[in-house]
Amino acid sequence: MGEIEMNRTTAADRWRAVAAATGPADRAAAEAGVRLAYRTAGLAEPERVLWADSPLAAVTLVRHLADRGRSVRDEVRTRPWAEERRRLHDALGPAGWAAHWQATGAHLWDRTRSLADRIRAGVAEASGPAADVAGAGEAAGAGEAEVRLLLLDAVLGQHDAAWLAAFDGHGDRLAGLAAVAGHAGWWWPYEHAVVVCERPVELHRDEAGRLDRGDGPALAFPDGFALHAWRGMAVSAAFLAGLAGLTPARIRDEENAELRRVMLEYYGYDRYLAASGARHAHSDETGVLWRIELADDEDVVMVEVVNSTPEPDGTHRTYWLRVPPATRTAREGVAWTFGLRPEVYEPLVQT
Repeated sequence: MGEIEMNRTTAADRWRAVAAATGPADRAAAEAGVRLAYRTAGLAEPERVLWADSPLAAVTLVRHLADRGRSVRDEVRTRPWAEERRRLHDALGPAGWAAHWQATGAHLWDRTRSLADRIRAGVAEASGPAADVAGAGEAAGAGEAEVRLLLLDAVLGQHDAAWLAAFDGHGDRLAGLAAVAGHAGWWWPYEHAVVVCERPVELHRDEAGRLDRGDGPALAFPDGFALHAWRGMAVSAAFLAGLAGLTPARIRDEENAELRRVMLEYYGYDRYLAASGARHAHSDETGVLWRIELADDEDVVMVEVVNSTPEPDGTHRTYWLRVPPATRTAREGVAWTFGLRPEVYEPLVQT
């Protein structure tokens, strides 16, 4: 491996660790990075640097900073990055830039972008009128539209790791941004004040890098703001808490197919079939039809299908589709879910 390739690998590894870092921020180092970013952008240093324990708490602080001035995110982050990208692209050429990106930031892009999107959605949801989240403060009364606009002012700190990995070692215009990202979470730069977030205290992922935890929050901040997920799928804390007491009846009654799949994965397919008294009624190339006969109610009939598109970890999800009691074949059941008759159900690609 040549020196350039080694440097790229080292940068990617370093920023992968930054993106996944948890625990208390180094506040002094992060604040020094903020001031450097302002000076590099030709701006006066902010008069105040305030700290928040989560992005949700940061929204509360920002809303109350009446004298914060205008957002300077464009000057501090957007313009320097655009200029550095243009400079590096011109120096490497299109093919060289593509290879450089694949060796550095591309490895982190999906993981950091998806996590940032989940955090934004979580903050917006927790800021609604029905929010009851520790640390939400008055952000819980803010309109979702207002909160989403405030989130657009944020610099993503450690979750900007993909871009920072690509520019690592290429000039010092992004040194301030890199310093903040290496020592803290998201931050909001304004003309007179800056709000900086602590990093998460917990981060749990599966082997494919998706948020995943069955017995608590997959991502949690010091003030209690948290995201819950099962193999990348967003779920509520109450849903996870109820998994320990699952019964076949509770699984059958769940109308959401995705949540029902999570329940079945947690409960165990074999265990569910045995506990339900399910009877193998039919199978063909589309799936397996199972029938659960109830003495005082109509039969519960479900089709077991396997998604032909693999997950990021290479596995294939199994789904159970509730179909009408009169269904006699697996093909008939799958066709019904698409609103088709079985004789016209001929999928070109099964998904």
